[in-house]
Formats: sequence, structure tokens, C-alpha cells
Amino acid sequence: MQGVEAVIHLAALLHITNPPPTLLEKYERINIRGAATLVKAAVEAGVKRLVFFSTIAVYGNSYNQILTEDTLTQPDTFYATTKLAAERIVLDAKRMDGQPLGTVLRFAAIYGSRIKGNYQRLVQALAHGRFIPIGDGSNRRTLIYDRDVAKAALLAVQHPAAAGKIFNVSDGQFHTLNGIIAAVCEALGRKPPRLSLPVGPVRFAAGMVEDVAHLIGLQSPIERSTIDKYIEDVAVDSSRIQKELGFQPKYDLLTGWEETVREMRKMGLF
Repeated sequence: MQGVEAVIHLAALLHITNPPPTLLEKYERINIRGAATLVKAAVEAGVKRLVFFSTIAVYGNSYNQILTEDTLTQPDTFYATTKLAAERIVLDAKRMDGQPLGTVLRFAAIYGSRIKGNYQRLVQALAHGRFIPIGDGSNRRTLIYDRDVAKAALLAVQHPAAAGKIFNVSDGQFHTLNGIIAAVCEALGRKPPRLSLPVGPVRFAAGMVEDVAHLIGLQSPIERSTIDKYIEDVAVDSSRIQKELGFQPKYDLLTGWEETVREMRKMGLF
């Protein structure tokens, strides 16, 4: 880090569904001790700003409430718990002149052509007509397109008012799951699925598959938590970064998904 003015730290262990207890040490080593090592090196090298990529997952269950930076954090996964611990390390760090070193950005779900995870699988399933929604689709989601993520990160590096603070970062809107599916389908040039499955029976069936798989010592292809994650309501307010730092997302839901789908096609992902 010698000669470096700013660091953007986004390395982490993530995208593991229901990790076994044996992985906790690895989460702590990478997400917590890794951040601590980075912060120590940054301070010693005289870095002026360290921007830490965190996650809205640190809030835990929203209980259908709108979440802000002042909401009590209740992380309920290894990933969220270790990211929250790393946040505290970053926010406690001071530069050589005594000023705060770090800024924490709690990102909404990030989507884009190179982002792995549930949204990539959603696009691929919709593209091939193999997706049937579960529930009425009215549950909310908070998203941000990857190019706006980069824009927010650079702003946090440069803005003097960002030091020592936490900001939620999203496209500024709450989207229903139906709205997201509709936007992806419009970008794909397809009609949204007409049918949907009821939550109760689907969750019951998933539980049966999960229980049987565990009895015979296999990894279940679907679990109750998968359904719970799909139907959860996630509405996170990101007005603070807009008011205090002047962040203005460039991409709305449709333009973000249109660019994502176009790039995914070029990459041969469906």
C-alpha cells in the first residue's frame, strides 16, 4: 500500500447457501481478520481513505419495515455477522492525523452481467422459460446495478463528508419481486410467467425433500430457507448517501436489466 491514497476493500467469502458450522472459522479469517490486516496496513502506509463494501444483510429480518442506517443490526448468517464485525474495525480505524480512515457502504443486492448468485440464475431461468414464481410477488427488494456500485465507491473515496460514516446504497427505489421479473422479461423480449405457485405447499414440499436428503446423508437440492429467502421483504432506504454525498444512481431497474441482459448474451451465459 505504499504510495496509495485510497483503498476499496470488497474481497469476502460469500454466495454459500446454508454453510456448515465448520466454515465459520473460514468466514472469520477472511471477512474479519482479513479486514483487520488490511486496515492495519493502510494506517501504517498513510492511506487517506478506506472504503469497505458491506451489505444490507447485516440488518437481518426486516419484519416488513423500511430499514435505515439507524436500524438495529441483527445479522443471522455467517456472512452478515462477519461483515458487521469487519465494519466496526473499519469505522474504529484512525489515520495518522487522527481523522477517520474508513467509510462503510452497505450495498443492496448487486446485479449485472458478471455478478454470480440468485439473480444470474433468475435471468437464465426466465430466458429459457423455466421459471415459475412462488407467491404473489408483492414482497419488496432493494437493488443496485454494478456500474452504480462503482460510482458510489468512487464518491465515497473522494467526498470529505464520507469519512467515518455508514451509507446504505441502492438505486433509490423499492421494487416488488413481480416488478423485477417484469423488467428482466422486458429486457429479454419475453412475457412474464402467467402462473405462480402457492407458498405453503411449495415450502412444505421443500421441507420434505430437505428432511429426506439429510436422513440419507445427501445435500438437498432445495431447502425451506431457500423459499424463505425468495419471499422475504427487503426494503432499505438509501436517501442518506443521496443527501449527504450527492449520490445519484444512473440506472433505473429497466435500463440496468437491459444492459445486463445484453452483456450476458454477448458472454454466452444463456
